[in-house]
Amino acid sequence: MALEITEANFEETVMKSDKPVLVDFWAEWCGPCKMIGPIVEELATDYDGKAVVGKVNVDENQAIAGQFGIRSIPTLLVIKGGEIVDKQVGAVSKDVLAKKLDAHI
Repeated sequence: MALEITEANFEETVMKSDKPVLVDFWAEWCGPCKMIGPIVEELATDYDGKAVVGKVNVDENQAIAGQFGIRSIPTLLVIKGGEIVDKQVGAVSKDVLAKKLDAHI
């Protein structure tokens, strides 16, 4: 299951992770976010132990969204070593996201 990433655990979970982190910026009211949600959950299972997969609710964690300049959702970032190494704006297939993660494992 994808981790719930909040302002309280963001630094430890994402920025200090020794594995690549896929962060899904989403909101409850966002249609495309609901479409991609199950894919993110599948990736969390598929990459267990190889990567961290988490979700940031932008309505509840506006500071994180602001820190990364998130203007439209869903936005998915791949963060490794505290740096953004890949970015995807909008809903895409599982294969696209898997390739982005694979490139940084």
